Amino acid sequence: PAGSSCNIGYIVPLDSGVYWCESREGATSNIINITVTGGPVILQSPVLPVTEGEDLTLTCKTKTSSNLPAGFYKDGSFIRTEPAGHMTIHHVSRSDEGLYTCNISSVGESPPSWVSVTGKLVDTDRPSTTALAPDTSMAPHPDSTMAPPPETTSDPPPDTTPDHLHLVFRLVVHLVVFCPYCISTFIMVSLYRGRTTGNDLPVSVVTTLPTQAEEGLNDDYDDVVTAVTREHHF
Repeated sequence: PAGSSCNIGYIVPLDSGVYWCESREGATSNIINITVTGGPVILQSPVLPVTEGEDLTLTCKTKTSSNLPAGFYKDGSFIRTEPAGHMTIHHVSRSDEGLYTCNISSVGESPPSWVSVTGKLVDTDRPSTTALAPDTSMAPHPDSTMAPPPETTSDPPPDTTPDHLHLVFRLVVHLVVFCPYCISTFIMVSLYRGRTTGNDLPVSVVTTLPTQAEEGLNDDYDDVVTAVTREHHF
């Protein structure tokens, strides 16, 4: 349940160690390091990590008093001495993370205590209220006359004349290429048809009757041929 806690009634040095809590769903919390000492001086520091930008307060105390002057150290290096045993670091950053100790004069030194610093959470759901200041460098002078805004002219539609010229040019090229072919084909067909028509013309035969002279010559020729034939058989 929300707000669960674990209370240890009487602690001893054996209770020192790393502690964390875990939900039933398996989610775990940040780990903390708890040191239990039997010495005379202890350093109280935040158990949970400190968020960047917050203040960090460390308290050095004994079993009987918490207002004694104490010197504070980080990673073995001296920081400063506080007269009342309380040291506050304002607006912590990641560089403030480390191991801290304190020392009370004539009493002793505390065990080291680790202080963790986490990044600052950014609220992404909250709308931004940052507004840009108006730029007054371009504001007109009261005495100056404002020029009218420049007229905006829209670009004319793209000229499609080159496309039409290209189509006409391609048509002319096709005509130039195919016209000679068509003309030559027409001429060849005409010549072929004319030649065929000339071969099919009818042939007329005229027979003339022989004249009397030609008939006399033919009779003489027949007599000569008959005489020669008879002489050959003899």
